[in-house]
Amino acid sequence: MRDKHKIKRAKRNRKKGHIRKRISGTADRPRLVVFRSQSNIYAQLIDDVQNRTLTGASTLSPELRDEVAKAKGKAEAAKFVGKAIAEKAAKMKIKKVVFDRSGYLYHGRIRAVAEGARENGLKF
Repeated sequence: MRDKHKIKRAKRNRKKGHIRKRISGTADRPRLVVFRSQSNIYAQLIDDVQNRTLTGASTLSPELRDEVAKAKGKAEAAKFVGKAIAEKAAKMKIKKVVFDRSGYLYHGRIRAVAEGARENGLKF
């Protein structure tokens, strides 16, 4: 059973490496990185030139706890995370980002984060 999970993680990391070769974030257009765990989802805006995280949001964020608790599923909670990261980016006067799906398929919760961010003003 453990070998199956190691293989799956290794495949995702390999895909992630291929994606990261082509994608880089700057101060003007940071990289929107999405990480998905079994029960939560995290999104960060990263400036790769200065090697720093500009802002982040997740289903564990205190400002999202009420919305996440009312969400009907993980995908809906992920959409709230996308909305929150877009609002934080707007406060920082960031309108364009590069989307980094971290080797995950653009489907389900990853797609929900992207749609939530797009609906609230981020362009990628």
